[in-house]
Amino acid sequence: MTDSTRIPAAEITGLKGAVVKRFAKKALGQVPSSLGVYWHNQKVLMGMTAVGGKVQKWDACDEQLKSFAHMAVASQVGCSWCLDFNYFEAHNKHLDLAKAHEIPRWRESDVFSPLEREVLAYAEAMTETEPAVTDEMVASLRSQLGEAALVELTAVVAFANFTTRANVALGIESDGFAAACGLKPLAARTVVGSSA
Repeated sequence: MTDSTRIPAAEITGLKGAVVKRFAKKALGQVPSSLGVYWHNQKVLMGMTAVGGKVQKWDACDEQLKSFAHMAVASQVGCSWCLDFNYFEAHNKHLDLAKAHEIPRWRESDVFSPLEREVLAYAEAMTETEPAVTDEMVASLRSQLGEAALVELTAVVAFANFTTRANVALGIESDGFAAACGLKPLAARTVVGSSA
C-alpha cells in the first residue's frame, strides 16, 4: 500500500491491538496497512471484521462464483486492496487463478462459463448506481443456482460493495497479497473526489 490513504493510519496499540495484529499475521502473513486506518474507529473495524467472518462461513453458493462476484465489484469500483486480497484468497482456496486474473476484463475474455458470465454481470448490475438488476437476471440465476445460493450470492455482492466503497473512499490500496499467487491486480484505482 502506498501512503495515499486519506486518513493517516493510527498506531495499533494496546492488548486489543496486539491481538488484532497477531490474528492478522496468522491469517494473512502480515498486518494489512488498512488496519491502521480503520483503527481510528475500532467499533467499525471489529464490526466489519465480524460481518466478513460470517460471510466467509456461508456455504449455499459455489465458492468460486462468490469470489468472482466479489472481484467483479472490486474491479468495477476500483478497489485495488479488495482485488488484491481476493486474489490471495482465491489462491488459498485453490480456485481457478487464470480466471481470477481475468475478472477486470471478463467481458473480453473467453475463459468464463456462461454461468460465471451471468454471475459477473449480476455483480456489476448490483454495483451500478442505480442498481441495474433485471427480473431476467434473477430468474436465470435462480433456475441455475436455487434460491438459497442466489440469496447468498446477492448478500456477498452487497458485502463487497460495502467494503470496496469504504476502502476506495478512504484511499486504501493494495498491500501486495496477490504476490503469493503471482498475480497482480488489474483493476485501476478509481479516483474519487480527487482535485488532480
